[in-house]
Amino acid sequence: MNYGKLYTRLPVSFQNLAVSAYGFRWKKRRFGGIFSEELKEFKQRENFSATEWQNYLTAQLRVMLLHAFDHVPYYRESFTQAGIKRAELEKFELTDLNKLPYLSKQALRLEGEHNLLSDKREYEGEFFASSGSTGTPTQILFSYPMHQRWSAAFEARIRHWAGVNKDVPRGMIGGRRVVPEGKATAPFYRYNYFEKQTYFSAYHISAETVRDYVLGMKRNRVAYMTGYAMSNYFLARFIKEAGLKAPQLQAVITSSEKLTDEMRSLFAEVYGCKTFDSWSGVEACALVSECEHGSLHISEDVGVIELLDDCGKPVEPGQEGEVVCTGLLNFDQPLIRYKIGDRMRLGSQPCKCGRSMPTIEEIIGRVEDTVIGPDGREMVRFHGIFIGIPKIIEAQVIQWSLTRLEIKLVTMSRLSEDECQLIVNRMQSQLGEIDVEISDVDSIPRTANGKFKSVISHINRSGD
Repeated sequence: MNYGKLYTRLPVSFQNLAVSAYGFRWKKRRFGGIFSEELKEFKQRENFSATEWQNYLTAQLRVMLLHAFDHVPYYRESFTQAGIKRAELEKFELTDLNKLPYLSKQALRLEGEHNLLSDKREYEGEFFASSGSTGTPTQILFSYPMHQRWSAAFEARIRHWAGVNKDVPRGMIGGRRVVPEGKATAPFYRYNYFEKQTYFSAYHISAETVRDYVLGMKRNRVAYMTGYAMSNYFLARFIKEAGLKAPQLQAVITSSEKLTDEMRSLFAEVYGCKTFDSWSGVEACALVSECEHGSLHISEDVGVIELLDDCGKPVEPGQEGEVVCTGLLNFDQPLIRYKIGDRMRLGSQPCKCGRSMPTIEEIIGRVEDTVIGPDGREMVRFHGIFIGIPKIIEAQVIQWSLTRLEIKLVTMSRLSEDECQLIVNRMQSQLGEIDVEISDVDSIPRTANGKFKSVISHINRSGD
């Protein structure tokens, strides 16, 4: 049975029941089992001294590397080809990381469901896809225990530092299509009863719909907002422009896109609260989050982050570098020296909070253009457009007018007519009645830092 198609046919009240049923399963998966004990340990490690962190990370890194060598075919082969013997991993130091080969995003796409999997896995493994906004999504395997370790880290280092917890009613703007159709009527949100979560659509935010979003926040007593930085910014801006009074929130917790000072200022004006930035990803191999004193800290017990210059050397404090991650939580699908595709600037000052956790001065991230639909809705991320089409390596969305978009694709082989039509249908379901042109290209131009913009717009908010 295709549950997605069934969901789209249900009336809103039954969609709320479906979202709540999924929420019940999701809550049990993340917060059951070892979650409470893992949360306690994450909280205790926040008080580690620098020496305690060094000893802990060295021990955990050795455990992960030995497991990868013994049980993961990809690493057994790549380590051997690099001349690394098992005995060396038993005495491995953090300063030896540069001896290990990198793991590319393309290798994760190709090998993630095969040779990158351990032959000794934890129970109840399930694959979850990345957003796929810049190409074919990666598939990440989460066992029950892995999901609970990751959820404990998220609770301790993101929610708690922002002064909230998993039981506080929240509003979420993410990639899930809870309001299925591009053309839809209010309400533009669905309610997950078991997690007190109001899931707002990221695909219908406009001047015409904003009153319904505010109504949902008030009706469900939303105490903090979380999710995509840009989508939350669009909503707050429309609230301000409409002269609406939003409920005062305890916090805004953003992710997925670069958080700017303008966004922080707007959230403070509209919601009367502080904003807390964070950075991670479905790969769950690293975590950076903002503490109560406003510093971004690396949670090294989630994963070791290297910031490297163009020659592969560690950057100095205050310098920008490419992010390379070695995860310490997922033994079923280890990600070792994974080039995740982002850049950060290393912090140079200790934080007033007193935690001996490295600081990040800036998450460089992507600053994308805004795409505007014919009805005035705004968005910047196109979640799930390329899911299920593994031929796609990279993609870029270009808006030429309110009704015309071009999608440039770098592929391993030419897409079929059905695959192209699937992309067109997905884009129209997010933006309404638009013309979509698909172009095959050999490459997508990079910026000075080696990355490309996944969204480019040639129009402004007035539609000119």
